Amino acid sequence: MAALAHQPADRTPRFEIWIDALHEELGVPDPASAYAALGQDGVMLPTRQPAESRAWKTGIDEWGRVWHAGMYHDGVVHDEASLERYSPPNAYAAAFFSPDQARQVRAQHPDHCLIYGTHAGPFTAAYMAMGFERFFTRLVDDIAFVHRLLAARTRWCIALYQQAVDLGAQVLVLGDDAAHKDGPMISPDLWRDLVLPYHRQIVKALDRPVIWHSDGNVEALLPMAVEAGFVGVHGIEPAAGMRLSQVRSAWGEQLTLIGNVDVRALLSDDAAWVRREVDRCLAEGGRDGGYMLATCNSIFEGMSPAAAATYFQYSAEATA
Repeated sequence: MAALAHQPADRTPRFEIWIDALHEELGVPDPASAYAALGQDGVMLPTRQPAESRAWKTGIDEWGRVWHAGMYHDGVVHDEASLERYSPPNAYAAAFFSPDQARQVRAQHPDHCLIYGTHAGPFTAAYMAMGFERFFTRLVDDIAFVHRLLAARTRWCIALYQQAVDLGAQVLVLGDDAAHKDGPMISPDLWRDLVLPYHRQIVKALDRPVIWHSDGNVEALLPMAVEAGFVGVHGIEPAAGMRLSQVRSAWGEQLTLIGNVDVRALLSDDAAWVRREVDRCLAEGGRDGGYMLATCNSIFEGMSPAAAATYFQYSAEATA
């Protein structure tokens, strides 16, 4: 909390947001135990996928996203009827959480920050619901419909995150991927008109600090991250040209910066590279508040277990 308030802390927080893989290889029995066991200062609120959902399986899920063998393929939302059909009621948010599990995690880790984050941001939700080609074409042909879709996904996002808050989440991370390696998917001017109002609405509705996550080079969108009311930004992807020192210089007084450890180092077996990444980020991010150590993305399948182990062990040593 001190880091989010840009105040000096006893040390730089270790704040890996998504630890999605390598639990067994790292000697952790389950995802819920991974955060504390691996030395993180935040613990993710447990979630569950409703049994009836086809998300991450095969078929069309409840938001109109098409999946093939667990991989996203396309979207089917294209008109008012399909928007209504593929917009679950807000009450459905309760199906993604177990109050008993939430109480158990809070009781087991009272000295950790309970966090919740998922990729439910309205921009990402909209282009996945429509499919990329249809979404970006409709920005030109029928932007009014895109706004209606964004408004619907914003209502869902607020309902989902409010459920997390009601279960004790103290810090929220809004996953809303907006960029590729060369810059934003849409112009900053269009982002201001199309997305910023919905981000403002989300932050205003939730009585908790909200961090924005996006992969890619989002530097041109950071002024609007401040305007939206986000307390920080996560990712800061080095492979997309995001330099932590540069972002810190420009936005470090207004946004807490989280991430920038290059995940390519964790895909290698080069322990020295991993340690250099941690050292670089701590040096560039600063140790006087306003920076939290994390990878630029997550801990995901395909990473080297040895490199991931080095990352967590050395992060604890370097921030002690």
